[in-house]
Amino acid sequence: MPAASRAREALAPYHGKRDFKKTPEPRTGGKSGRGSLSFVVQKHHASHLHYDFRLELDGTLKSWAVPKGPCLDPAVKRMAVQVEDHPISYGSFEGTIPPKQYGAGTVIVWDRGEWVAEGDARQGLAEGKLKFELRGRKLRGRWTLVRMRGEGEKQVPWLLIKERDAEVRLLADYDVVEAEPDSVLSGRDVDHPPPPVAPSGPAGKSPAKSAKSAKSAKSAKSAATATSAGRKAALPAALAPQLATLAAGPSAKPGDWLYELKFDGYRLLARIDGDRVQCITRNGHDWTAKLPTLAKALARLKTKSAWLDGEIVVAGEHGAPDFQALQNAFDRDATSKIAYWLFDAPFLDGLDLRSLPLEERRDRLARLLGSRPPAHLRLSEAFDAAPRDLLASSAKLGFEGIVGKRRGSAYVSRRSPDWIKLKNQRRQEFVIGGYTAPKGSRSGFGSLLLGVHDDAGGLSYCGNVGTGFDESRLADIKARLDKQASEQCPFDERPAGVAAQWVKPVLVCEVSFGEWTREGRIRHSVFQGLRSDKPAAQIRRELAEPPEPASTGRGGDTQGATKSMALRITHADRVIDKKSGVTKGELVAFYERVAPLMLPHLKGRPVSLVRAPEGIGGELFFQKHAQHSEMPDVNLLDPALDRDHDPLLQIDSARGLLSAAQMNVIELHTWNATSKAIDTPDRMTFDLDPGEGVPWARMQEAALLVQTLLTELGLPAFLKTSGGKGLHVLVPIRRHYGWDAVKGFSQAVVQHLASTIPDRFVAKSGPRNRVGKIFVDYLRNGFGATTVSAWSARSRPGLGVSVPLAWDELPELESASQWTVQNISRRLATGNQPWAEFDKSGRALGPAMKRLGYAPP
Repeated sequence: MPAASRAREALAPYHGKRDFKKTPEPRTGGKSGRGSLSFVVQKHHASHLHYDFRLELDGTLKSWAVPKGPCLDPAVKRMAVQVEDHPISYGSFEGTIPPKQYGAGTVIVWDRGEWVAEGDARQGLAEGKLKFELRGRKLRGRWTLVRMRGEGEKQVPWLLIKERDAEVRLLADYDVVEAEPDSVLSGRDVDHPPPPVAPSGPAGKSPAKSAKSAKSAKSAKSAATATSAGRKAALPAALAPQLATLAAGPSAKPGDWLYELKFDGYRLLARIDGDRVQCITRNGHDWTAKLPTLAKALARLKTKSAWLDGEIVVAGEHGAPDFQALQNAFDRDATSKIAYWLFDAPFLDGLDLRSLPLEERRDRLARLLGSRPPAHLRLSEAFDAAPRDLLASSAKLGFEGIVGKRRGSAYVSRRSPDWIKLKNQRRQEFVIGGYTAPKGSRSGFGSLLLGVHDDAGGLSYCGNVGTGFDESRLADIKARLDKQASEQCPFDERPAGVAAQWVKPVLVCEVSFGEWTREGRIRHSVFQGLRSDKPAAQIRRELAEPPEPASTGRGGDTQGATKSMALRITHADRVIDKKSGVTKGELVAFYERVAPLMLPHLKGRPVSLVRAPEGIGGELFFQKHAQHSEMPDVNLLDPALDRDHDPLLQIDSARGLLSAAQMNVIELHTWNATSKAIDTPDRMTFDLDPGEGVPWARMQEAALLVQTLLTELGLPAFLKTSGGKGLHVLVPIRRHYGWDAVKGFSQAVVQHLASTIPDRFVAKSGPRNRVGKIFVDYLRNGFGATTVSAWSARSRPGLGVSVPLAWDELPELESASQWTVQNISRRLATGNQPWAEFDKSGRALGPAMKRLGYAPP
């Protein structure tokens, strides 16, 4: 059959779905380029916003609908549903498809250019794996399309995957669809497209006389060039700063780090785009109007575009930053004396510098500021000195401490172990929950009652602060407190013996103090000032972590665990795991360390316990019920919750957790429902259990496939290691359906996976069924079924730990037991951050059931 006839036949479904008397879409047209093939990605706001990915081949545009759009992160696999072929002329189409027409909505050309197949493109499509290179303005480098099932489907699902090369950008650092949302033809956004124009040639090609298109092509060629000098990129509208991790001490390898003074001020990012200067706080608030003098100074820098990072301060009497003076400057609208200490340049003059080494970014920042920077701008010097000596010197100068930055590290928009902060004294932010009445001649109030949020969102009382105030501070703070007066105590537990006036927990203050007590209170506290740059909901207790893995001591009585909880640990020196040599006392100490992270996963849920009186390798006991409380502070629930059985167990406190560990508990498993609503689950669990012969890389791919399917069903997915061999994917859901419906739906999801990708997944348990395959265990979603809790140790040789993960960490994960009781210190700084949005992400199951075609019983 001639090529033209084949193209006409391939376009028949396209023609059959459209009335070309009503829609401006092209019916035919467009010629293939000579010696090159075009690609186009169109942003299409129909009933749902999505992206249409099209590759020219055999006279048509092979097309896929990509709901979330392409991603430059190889760890993020995007679903791409194959749709009907489109004419080549469609690659230039922008405009509005009228209501009641197929695909009604607006369309823009989000990206376009040329593509080159690796090998035979037709064979790759037929076999379900097409590798190719894109040469566009936004999408470049190597990509792969992988079909997820056999042929014969009306809409065949594929995965669109970015291959690892120089064009990779991690999603946590850069989302291309968010950073570059507009048309490469008209510069318009999808909700304001230009009127449709007659097609003028093949996608990716433009008329030779079009100066604007020629300019775009030149820009595309220029943008495709990445050098060691930095990647050419548009200046993003927003940028989150890199945050430092509080460390207990400097690294054992000081030569790997650069150290700077830690400024006692407000973090500030500066965005410069031509003549426009913005001063942005760490939480994204625009303070330019509050800092006019500083904005003028930034405008004098010799750069056309930049994102700069630093700290704003006001110098005190002896030259060191004075935090209260900074606050007063804002309160009195007198910010002309504020200095801006700059220490990084993530973007500069059209280049994205974030992936460059720290030293290179600092050099460019120094060259930008020059030997005589504009007034109010300063360069934060890096000191190549012994950190302990530098820390001592900083104390003498009146500075809060120092910040260490790992040499060669990139800039990332999150808290990172590559930046650490070392403080001369304990100091952090607290939420104000109330105050006491003044005594004697003092005015305003006596002391402020302080708290910090736990990972479950509750506010824990931490003590009070009554020093560090002068008369003006007392009056100012009292006026602010009066505006937030409340009848309700905001703390989880009302402070005993305290007569207080409560306030809404919205005000944040910074306090220095001597130490934390065993009861979680601060001692020898001194008020430093109010903070308006940090929201109260983000305030947590800062836990100092060693920058290097900590070794576990061998104590017969585990002082860290036993003394802080006033709990006697018997046989603390007994080795419970021969492989690692970990003792019972060290396991108790482990649970004390992870208690703040683990309790949000335990609180309010029935828990089952795995006990190992003889240690790993001995007989294990699985306990769900109890007749009496042999473990202090392990709660017994109402027997009516699980009829015909003894009471279920629940652990809501650190003491309860350590009490269980004293009774030889190694594992803790939780239900998918809370005790207060035990008949309606609030989450689903998918346990990826590998059969014999399944390589770890296949497990990583399987988890991503499960995530992709859940995403297509409109459901969020959160990942954690099992601590053993597998991976767990958890889905927060709204409480509506009972156990049978939730379990039935989870089974339908697994059966869909097994039928779609039978060479990877099985829906039946049993070792014979899953040799070389993965069983996704949906049985965890039945009444009474449990899954090991996050931060629980596992009763296996090595004592692996179940740890929450971010999806972008999966490609680098070495095994499901990568973290253990012995090396968990490496992970504590990250904590529950990968699951920060878990409780807010619950979705109704009804729409997902409908999409999957599942009818609940």
